[in-house]
Formats: sequence, structure tokens, C-alpha cells
Amino acid sequence: MAEPVVRIPDAKVALSTASVYPESTATAFEIAARLGYDGVEVMVWTDPVSQDIEALRRLSDYHGIPILAVHAPCLLITQRVWSTDPWVKLQRAQAAAEKLGASTVVVHPPFRWQRQYARDFVDGIWRMANETDVRFAVENMYPWRYRDREMLAYAPDWDVTKDDYRHFTIDLSHAATSRTDAMQMVDRMGDRLGHVHLADGKGSAKDEHLVPGRGSQPCAELLERLALSGFDGHVVIEVNTRRAMSGAEREADLAEALAFTRLHLASPVKVPRR
Repeated sequence: MAEPVVRIPDAKVALSTASVYPESTATAFEIAARLGYDGVEVMVWTDPVSQDIEALRRLSDYHGIPILAVHAPCLLITQRVWSTDPWVKLQRAQAAAEKLGASTVVVHPPFRWQRQYARDFVDGIWRMANETDVRFAVENMYPWRYRDREMLAYAPDWDVTKDDYRHFTIDLSHAATSRTDAMQMVDRMGDRLGHVHLADGKGSAKDEHLVPGRGSQPCAELLERLALSGFDGHVVIEVNTRRAMSGAEREADLAEALAFTRLHLASPVKVPRR
């Protein structure tokens, strides 16, 4: 006979500061602490606080909530944040992570029109990764779609498993938008999967970032696999709460996402009965 026990991996569950938009970075720290998240991932964007290392340090200390990851400013709306040179952006993201005690920098593959950056990207990420203990975890993206047209906006590829990186980020909402089998992508990432953006999606052309469990993605299955494999990276809740009608509704969504993650990030295992 065997008695069931629960195995919980060392992975920490963090809140992306993007999950509270249009509220501020400071609000994300407050909510993460109040709901019991293990930490935050800072999305560096147009909010000046997200760009200010000392301000972030003060927020972390005040709320007692560590900064576990830094998301480099890779979005269209952040093209001028921390320089217009994409390599400078990554250097500053690395420096921020080192100063703030974060273990991971999340980075998107280049836009196709960033030709020189895209040409050197894979080798450049390896060079940077060899110079620091911070993980550069390159995130899967998706084709841009409008009606029956598809645009390949990222290079070398939106499917980052086609290139050689030391660490990957899997984003399940992006997998839904690209209409990719997320678990097969995770299989291709193998032990180089270092970071997770947990959100759901229904396969829309829009990047939905739904609360886990509200779409068609294998959120629970992925978390259960991470538990069984002893995953030691971070699981980051990165959901869209822009349609929340109130702060209370936004917090309810983020509390639900945390509860879902904690529930499934615990795997039953059997041990022999003595």
C-alpha cells in the first residue's frame, strides 16, 4: 500500500506588474503583497516607476515583496524606454536584475524591421548570458493576424524553439494566439524552460491573457508537469484585467489566478507505507 502525499516544487508564484494595467507599478506591489504572491515581475514600460531601480527597491522593501524577474522593454509602446538601442535596453535590464536581486530577464525576439539586432540576436543573447548569473529567458511570441492575413512580425522567429537559447519563457496566451500546441512547445524547450507566463487564451487573433482556467490552454496540465519535474524557475501570473469595473474586481481576478496556480502546482505522489 502507498500513502498519497503532495509534492510542491521550489517554483515561486509571482505577479507581473502588467497584470494591474491601467493601474500603476506601485499598485502591483501592494496587491501582490496583500494577496500573498511570492514576488513580482516588473514590466519595464512607460510608467516612470518601472524604469527607476531605486523606486522599485523602495517598493520591494516597503511591501516585503521581492522582485523575481525583470521584463525588458520590448513592446511597441516601449521603443524609446531605456534607449532606442535594443542592446542597451538588455544591458540595463541585466543591471536592474542584478541590483534588485532578480534571477531572470524576460526578453522577446526582435521585430523583423530591427534587422541588425535580429541578425545578431541569438549570438548576442548567449554572450550576455555568459557574463552574468541572471537568466535571459527568451519568450515565445505569435504571428500578427488581421482577418485572413498573417504577418510574421518577429525574427529570427516567433517560435523561439527553432533557435538555440540557454533559457526559454513559455507564455500560454501567446501559444493560444499562435495556435500552437503549448505542451509540444514545452517538450521542445525541455530542461531549458526557465520561466513561465501563466495566462489563458481561446485562440483568438488577439493576445488575450485570460485568467487561467477561463480559456482552452493546458494551464493546469502544465503546472502539474512542473510540479512533477521539480521546476525551480518562476511562474508569473500575466493576465489582462483592463476590463475590471473596480479595484475589487481586479483583485478578485488576481486572487483567482493565484489560487488556481497554487492548486495545480502541487502534484500528488505515492510513497511506500512503512
